[in-house]
Amino acid sequence: MSNSLKRIFITVVFVYSFTIVQGQRNPLEVFKPFIGKTWKASGKWGDGKPFIQELTFKYSLAGNIVIVESQGFVDQKLSKIGHRNHGVRKFDPVTGSIKFWEFDIFGGLTEGNVVIEGKNILYRYPYGESMVTDMWEYVDENTYNFKIGSYIKGKWDQVYLETKFSVVQKDN
Repeated sequence: MSNSLKRIFITVVFVYSFTIVQGQRNPLEVFKPFIGKTWKASGKWGDGKPFIQELTFKYSLAGNIVIVESQGFVDQKLSKIGHRNHGVRKFDPVTGSIKFWEFDIFGGLTEGNVVIEGKNILYRYPYGESMVTDMWEYVDENTYNFKIGSYIKGKWDQVYLETKFSVVQKDN
């Protein structure tokens, strides 16, 4: 086999192997910028009630799920902060989509789909009679704008909450 034929063969094998590896990439890698960091936000809902949340993300089960632990208000009076939610994100190979579940301290469960738009991550879920979207809009590796509302065909019809999540810097 000539050198040029060997190079072509090696190039074809390399490109084919790279394509296979890319095809097998874990869809949950979209959460990589969040992993091992704690994110904090505070703001006010549209009705004026305070919003405080602190989230910590980690991979679990060999990277097959993402666990999100949430600190926030744990009482109806919005006066006590504690462990509020336990979240799970998982890729569903049957539908080819990322699903999520959020279990809260009040016994509730929110579940829906995760949609990726570039570096933005959207959570879409039914809430009562409405379809609600939580959007993590990428600003930089330590900051995301955050909105909750009615997001239809790429536009906000109504916004219930608008704030910013930033990485909590740990003291060394």
